[in-house]
Amino acid sequence: MALKDSIQSLMTQVADMQAANAEELEALRIKYLSKKGEITALFNEFRNVPNEQKREIGQLLNQLRQETEGRINELREQFETKAAEMDKLDLTRTPDPIELGTRHPLSLVREEIEDIFSRIGFTIAQGPEVEDDKHVYGMLNFAPEHPARDMQDTFFIEKEIGVQKPTDVLLRSHTSSVQTRVMTSQKPPIRVLCPGRVYRNEAISARAHCFFHQVEGLYVDKNVSYADLREALLYFSKEMFGPETKIRLRPSYFPFTEPSAEMDISCNICGGKGCSFCKGTGWVEILGCGMVDPNVLESCGIDSKIYSGYAFGMGVERITNLKYRVKDLRLFSENDVRFLRQFESC
Repeated sequence: MALKDSIQSLMTQVADMQAANAEELEALRIKYLSKKGEITALFNEFRNVPNEQKREIGQLLNQLRQETEGRINELREQFETKAAEMDKLDLTRTPDPIELGTRHPLSLVREEIEDIFSRIGFTIAQGPEVEDDKHVYGMLNFAPEHPARDMQDTFFIEKEIGVQKPTDVLLRSHTSSVQTRVMTSQKPPIRVLCPGRVYRNEAISARAHCFFHQVEGLYVDKNVSYADLREALLYFSKEMFGPETKIRLRPSYFPFTEPSAEMDISCNICGGKGCSFCKGTGWVEILGCGMVDPNVLESCGIDSKIYSGYAFGMGVERITNLKYRVKDLRLFSENDVRFLRQFESC
């Protein structure tokens, strides 16, 4: 029965068989299942077993070989699974956790502006960035010889290669073009906010860029007055910059509004006392506004004898500068991670 004891001993070894890697597993296979392996040696001894024991010993030997092969295959599958998982790993990836992104400061401020005006009934209106002269200038009371139509201010799009003279297709220079589209497609009352990117042919510097972002507002209805405009802008200023904020309106000129004004707020840095940011005046300009010119209403198909309205427009970069004290406009479009990380908690 020495052979039977050897078989039982090997079964115990096989059941506890472990391998740290594929090389060790191959060594175990050779040890037990090769032509000179221990199990093969037991099969060679089987020929000396008495006939009355051959059935029992033969079954044990077959069981031993099957269990050994099964255990080796099981360990091999584990190694193959681990190898497949390793193949999926990106070994060039940083060991540090992946940082979550944050919204851009311009997006934060634009969304805050939209939220403030939505509380007093304004809805969002969008329009194309590639526009025509009619909606950008013609319907907004710009004279044909107005300087804004000059190539120095507007990016005109050539219809054909080699065309030298300006065409009527251009990149919008203000989001007022959205207002004209709304007024020609909707009947009063109209109360919309028009955010978006605009383009002007200007030299890029810390104070100017060839593209920037605007938010313009339009309200057209019966009996809309200048007092309505002032109260809406005062509400916005207090919500955006704090309840102590004051405003003042200075006479100005825009082709599409009459009367027109530029609005200043009390400097939110010095509280109106005067500092280097406000150049000692205590006031900072933030937007332009006015009553919609009757010619604009008529060009859009609205009876100016029945309806009146006001409009305003502000640069999102300008408001962001005041809110977060960013001194260089180029930072907004350079995607410097060090700059953007400053707004993670906003």
